[in-house]
Amino acid sequence: MKDILLITVSGQDKPGVTSAIADVLSRYAVTMLDIGQAVIHDQLNLGILVAIPLRTQTSSVTDEVLACLKTLGMQARFSSISEQRYQRWVEQQGKRRHIVTLLARKIDACHLAAVTRVTSEQGLNIDKIVRMSGRIKLDESDRLGRACVEFSARGTPHSATQLRSSLLELAGQQNIDIAYQEDDIYRRNRKLVVFDMDSTLIDAEVIDELAKEAGVGKQVAAITEAAMQGEIDFNDSFAQRLALLEGLSEDVLQSVAERLRLNEGAEHLIKSLKQLGFKTAIISGGFTFFGRYLQSILDVDYVYANELDVVNGFVTGRVQGEIINGMRKAELLCEIAAKEGLLLEQVIAVGDGANDLPMLAIAGLGIAFRAKPLVRASAKQALSNVGLDGILYLLGYSDKDIATLGV
Repeated sequence: MKDILLITVSGQDKPGVTSAIADVLSRYAVTMLDIGQAVIHDQLNLGILVAIPLRTQTSSVTDEVLACLKTLGMQARFSSISEQRYQRWVEQQGKRRHIVTLLARKIDACHLAAVTRVTSEQGLNIDKIVRMSGRIKLDESDRLGRACVEFSARGTPHSATQLRSSLLELAGQQNIDIAYQEDDIYRRNRKLVVFDMDSTLIDAEVIDELAKEAGVGKQVAAITEAAMQGEIDFNDSFAQRLALLEGLSEDVLQSVAERLRLNEGAEHLIKSLKQLGFKTAIISGGFTFFGRYLQSILDVDYVYANELDVVNGFVTGRVQGEIINGMRKAELLCEIAAKEGLLLEQVIAVGDGANDLPMLAIAGLGIAFRAKPLVRASAKQALSNVGLDGILYLLGYSDKDIATLGV
């Protein structure tokens, strides 16, 4: 029976360590079974799993490896692995894998402790942890920026519903965001991102801004809030609000558009997505005038929204054509995906209101962004504490990856 040996090397990282060890092992014709390496603050941790040939003395291999590492100022530890243990490890490779992404303005030890406790209680084994955000300067350690850590976890949770509920509750308690995704082929193969407009891409509800210009701001804002909470049917609420805008001058539209502000991270996200080859779309229950205005700024590929009816330079209080409600949003998402030749699993949808839930539900990755409680609890994922460009982390892109794009 071959000896199976785990060689664990640690010490100050320097060029040539792996090469020197591999050179020693090659002289004994060992079989490489596994290898992994991590460097944290210039400290190397290297693991190599090998099978020693039957006629080779394991002690000869370990002695020469130790001698080699001594010249490099490195330490080594050797662990014998039984065939049964090795076989169990091999059989685990078909198990499902999940990605847990922790995002916050600043990540503290209490956040790590809480997230890993929840995953452990659900029977998931974390086998890889990666920092996705950039390095923090000492003089900026107390500044609220953006931080992200990604955990790769193996296994099947005891209850996926309970796991998601626990992570959502934890996120609310700690003012952090936690995403939980299956690490399947689609996670890194998504190609279309569909955005709601009002309170998602921009930090306002356009109809409320128009209502202020018409002198009916408070009445419309109250109806908008009830609709976003899911307390009023969208079509009914939309008709009520729209009717209050009757007589508003068309000239107001441009001035309202020019004072709209993009939500944090929106421009950086869309520029990055375009560089990465994604298609982007706005599907909004708002108005096409403002969707097209954003399209001119952000170079969005598709815009679908309601067309305000204007006669003789004044808003009539109606729209032209079918109202874009929640179900229509989902239909339009499907139409765009089909046009681009994409599966729904390759689509990301981002929204904040109850009328976004249908499209969030059918997209491969549905994200509630700074959403109302009902939407946050119903969507697959939620981001509430960082900007829109935090979505890049959920796609598996680190700050280092995005920096190479030059956006």
